[in-house]
Amino acid sequence: MRKILLIALSFLSFGFCYAQQTIDLAGEWRFVMGDKPEYNDKIQLPGSMITNNKGDIITVDTKWTGSLYDSSFYFNPYMEKYRKAGEMKFPFFLTPPKHYVGNAWYQKTVFVPKTWKKQRIYLYLERPHIETTVFVNGQVAGRDSSLSVPHEFDVTPYIIYGKDNVIAVKVYNGAENVCVGLDSHSVTDQTQGNWNGIAGKISLTARQQTHIKNVQIYPRLSDMSIEVKLQMANANKKQKATFIITPYHYVSKQEAPVFTKDILLSSANGEGQSVRLENLDLHLWNEFTPNLYTLTAIVGKDTVNTVFGMRDIKIEGYDFYVNGVKTYMRGTLDCCCFPLTGYPPTDVESWLTIFRKCKEYGLNQMRFHSYCPPEAAFMAADIVGFYLQPEGPSWPNHGVRLRRGMSIDRYLLEETERMVEYYGNHPSFAMLAAGNEPAGDWVAWCNDFVKHWQQTGDRRRVYCGASVGGGWAWDDGSEFHVKGGARGLNWERRAPQSNDDFYDQILRPRNYRGKDVNTSPILTHELGQWCAFPDFKEISQYTGAYKAGNFEIFRDLLRDNGMGEMAEKFLMASGKLQTLAYKYDIERNLRTKDYAGFQLLGLNDYSGQGSALVGVLNVFWREKGYCTAADWTQFCSAIVPLAKFPKFVYTNNETLTVPVELYNAYCEPLKSARSVYTITSDNGVVGASLISEKDILSGSVRSL
Repeated sequence: MRKILLIALSFLSFGFCYAQQTIDLAGEWRFVMGDKPEYNDKIQLPGSMITNNKGDIITVDTKWTGSLYDSSFYFNPYMEKYRKAGEMKFPFFLTPPKHYVGNAWYQKTVFVPKTWKKQRIYLYLERPHIETTVFVNGQVAGRDSSLSVPHEFDVTPYIIYGKDNVIAVKVYNGAENVCVGLDSHSVTDQTQGNWNGIAGKISLTARQQTHIKNVQIYPRLSDMSIEVKLQMANANKKQKATFIITPYHYVSKQEAPVFTKDILLSSANGEGQSVRLENLDLHLWNEFTPNLYTLTAIVGKDTVNTVFGMRDIKIEGYDFYVNGVKTYMRGTLDCCCFPLTGYPPTDVESWLTIFRKCKEYGLNQMRFHSYCPPEAAFMAADIVGFYLQPEGPSWPNHGVRLRRGMSIDRYLLEETERMVEYYGNHPSFAMLAAGNEPAGDWVAWCNDFVKHWQQTGDRRRVYCGASVGGGWAWDDGSEFHVKGGARGLNWERRAPQSNDDFYDQILRPRNYRGKDVNTSPILTHELGQWCAFPDFKEISQYTGAYKAGNFEIFRDLLRDNGMGEMAEKFLMASGKLQTLAYKYDIERNLRTKDYAGFQLLGLNDYSGQGSALVGVLNVFWREKGYCTAADWTQFCSAIVPLAKFPKFVYTNNETLTVPVELYNAYCEPLKSARSVYTITSDNGVVGASLISEKDILSGSVRSL
């Protein structure tokens, strides 16, 4: 008896759900490496060759995807013991069990019921890596190479109904065809790994011949309406469409619809049909009140559910405004470091854990360095209330250049268009950049990139050409800038204090050539990068695909130099110094008039480009023991008092005079905010007094 899993519930795609029949293809697949589909092995999907322990044994001859910034590993006598096949450990990134670049074949036999006949059949691969060629019953059904969105194929012409169908997917993970830069976090072995496989949902779905291909929702807060653009497939006559809006809750909670309307659609096939739904009594979405709604669109027998939020984001002068409220971005980077699998999670719960941890540490924004996360990240950020800046999956610097006649020019633009098509309805998707630190004639290309998005009329987010370090040129076409330069300590030139700011570098950023001062928002590019000593207790947490061979090398070095017992003391001392450095850097940013915010590298450790232990949290988003959320939010939160000490060491005959300001990035003013100070010693409180009691406007830094 054939066992078929038919799910008549929901199928996630394009940021919305289809109420259709689906066959879940997760489980065992036939498998083989190489150029010929001569299957001799089995593999579990979703997953990768690495999670299934498939591939080649790692040796010193393994050709990695990405730059090896320190080649001394290959000839340093001390490292000889780590260069043995089967016992390899690397100081510059995590160690996978095996490695493989090339073709891999995945095959499964699927029974398709007769009841699916006269419907459209789609094969859905949520996150393959990288290039896919799909075969159904021996015939080529399609190809795709997106690094950012699902690969979806209309396989209807190749299906045999009421019988077994053989589905095969050839996956190629070489980076020469999808040439985005070998250090891009979408492909590099430095972070997620250049894996081969298929992650996330894998399914076969039956849909009506006439169905909704895509839904895009454009909120308009000025009159509390939404514009709904529908793209239909096989629409050959006028049809009634029903639109229903209900509150969305991640934890199931039944609520009555707040809006229902029937509208007659035209018969234009494949054209975007625009419908305006007006007079909506809906609550707004932002980081403090992440209200979500489900738009149900019904056309004939086809139903699509789309989650959205009423949110707009605009730029006025130096600042971001979310729903008309000045909003300061306190962000971090996600560099696609996921050691348990080697690829980003595709389940909502994993991302909820990450974003809730970020909010616990006072943050409200995340940039995805040269990659775009799966759908689950956007959904989780919607639920939590978190602003996201995905990027085109490219670091067009190492091996590729922009505007040099290379394929990256077209691929990067088309890839961001696919990202917006799939994820554009998510209110968390508030910002978009083309990629990280480009080379070539990149200013002109990035200016054209921003202009392209402006011309689309899609104002659901704001646009930046590229995220760049301090040495990069100024791209004056960007609506906002993620730019290095205005960051860091200056303790080598001035004794520690808490009185300075970065204002001069906001007016005239590094390499700025304007006659007048800059008047656009700047976010600090990769603020911090203050490192701590390795926490060797972390090694036991690497229970999945990748192992912390780099930590083991560090531990051996410490032991071989007679200091093994000092590891915990080094961790705590360096960690406390790291926390102080972040406190100074962040508070200096908060003190700076007209600074739009910052993006850390990072709140958690960055495992790529060496072992950059820059986080107060480890790569698993866990505390290391020297800085808690309570410690961190004293200087990184929506509300932070800023004491402007001109110095930190005073003698008995000096008068202590310290101006105090309050940074308020909450969504509303603080009414009659009562500010007090206390001075304590080892013996307890030695002084306390009221500073002020006054209203503090939101989106401001005000003296107390």
